[in-house]
Amino acid sequence: MKKSISIIFLLVCIQSTFAFEITLPSIFADHMVLQRSQKVPVWGTTEANAMVEVLFADQKKKVRADAEGNWRIDLEPLEASSESRVLTVTSHYNNEVTTLKILDVLVGEVWLCSGQSNMYRPFRMLIGEAVEPKYEPIAEYLREEAATANDPLFRQFKVGPDFSVFEEKNQGRGNWSKAIHGEVNEFSGTAYFFGRELRWELQVPVAILSCSLGATRIEPWMPKAAYQENDILKTAYNEELATYENQLATWDAVKEDENYKQHLTDWEAKAKQAELEGKDAPSKPRKPVHPSRDKQIPGTLYNAMIHPLIPFAVKGAIWYQGESNTENGAETYGLKLSTMIESWRKVWGQKTFYFYACQLANYKDPNEAPVGDDDGWALLSYKQSEILKLPNTGLAVLNDIGEAQDIHPKNKVDTGKRLSLWALKQAYKKDIVCSGPLYKNSTIKKDKIIIAFDNVGSGLMVGKKHVMEPTMEVNEPLRRFQIRSNNGQWRWAEAKIINKNQVEVWHTDIKNPVEVRYAWSSNPEGANLYNKEGLPTSLFKTEN
Repeated sequence: MKKSISIIFLLVCIQSTFAFEITLPSIFADHMVLQRSQKVPVWGTTEANAMVEVLFADQKKKVRADAEGNWRIDLEPLEASSESRVLTVTSHYNNEVTTLKILDVLVGEVWLCSGQSNMYRPFRMLIGEAVEPKYEPIAEYLREEAATANDPLFRQFKVGPDFSVFEEKNQGRGNWSKAIHGEVNEFSGTAYFFGRELRWELQVPVAILSCSLGATRIEPWMPKAAYQENDILKTAYNEELATYENQLATWDAVKEDENYKQHLTDWEAKAKQAELEGKDAPSKPRKPVHPSRDKQIPGTLYNAMIHPLIPFAVKGAIWYQGESNTENGAETYGLKLSTMIESWRKVWGQKTFYFYACQLANYKDPNEAPVGDDDGWALLSYKQSEILKLPNTGLAVLNDIGEAQDIHPKNKVDTGKRLSLWALKQAYKKDIVCSGPLYKNSTIKKDKIIIAFDNVGSGLMVGKKHVMEPTMEVNEPLRRFQIRSNNGQWRWAEAKIINKNQVEVWHTDIKNPVEVRYAWSSNPEGANLYNKEGLPTSLFKTEN
């Protein structure tokens, strides 16, 4: 009898122990970095109505979990610290205690880094051989940086890929690492060089939250609520969800497999023929993927990758995305990106949330004749500039550091640095020039159009940038200006700098010009209008 009672008592104790736990989002883990100088939310789940206590940096705060077991405590603003400290979370329930200890916690600057492959690509993918030999010096620089990295106060939280069409997840996957040899191989290149600049300039710990996925459009990064803010977006969301649900209902695995095998057979024949003719083989068909794994559905990546991070305290976000929208949705990209920014700011609920985006880098063969809005790459790049209408935003112009033959250019060094200039100027109040010239306005004077610019720094100049070297002022004519008259025909224009912030544009055969565009191309090779600080001018047009 005593033996039976002992077993029952033991089972009750085991069940009680296993039932009582405290869970935090995956970002709360050893080696984490907390944001300085603003309130720091700490949250999670535990037993319903349990008393939760958080202890860190001489702060001790308590809160009672709600009926669902959810709780949140906001630590008061912290000072930057490179001291390795412990964050302790304790849950008290029915005279039982569960404690979690998070080790090696620093305090400094934290930035969310999101987008598609040019944000995602880590060192291990960047250090390979360059597509074109002239970019090999950058690849070598990246190899050396990866091999010698040794900054344990610079850290990354890498969010694991995940998908969720309908549910906003509270728990995601990810891990913290340090910018040291070996571990740095998984650091996002773009985010690394952004963060490295902050480390050098601010001399405090820095963390990048790398939350990106290759070949993704902007739509899956936007929360469902964002689509309800605008009739255009709301209609697009409803249409895409209807298509998705129809694909789920009509999916026939057997038929899809049969079609794939037939496509594969056809491909094998074409590949053999191409080999005989000395031509490149066509792309191999991909295996069909169940629609439930479609990462492009609106809200999918926000739900599974961004939402679990909210409301982790950050200074702001950097964004490199758009390539996947150039052929579908370029016209509305500015609306989508601006709406996404505002929606992220709303759900984070911070007083200030800085946001800096990369304008697309130059790519593909340069165009010989001027082009119009049929160039989706140029149109989307132009639409990206619409975010500058929002407060605390910036745009890193990359139209001089891309690669014609590689959609993933090696030069993430200048990319990160140009992003950091915006942060240092706006978020950290440094007295620097953070941007190249941006179009301000234009005036038609007889047969010429006079264009004025903002962000000219020390003044406009004709410049030339070679790979990673600083931009040099050169004595050459301005290039990549195009002009048109009322007949709509575009012509390459002549242009010259007439003072610190103005350029004069004309064409001898056009007597009544109506519009000028600059660098309007997927690859405006030769575009050479800079400010004297060496930052390039963004593409623009004088007529909306």
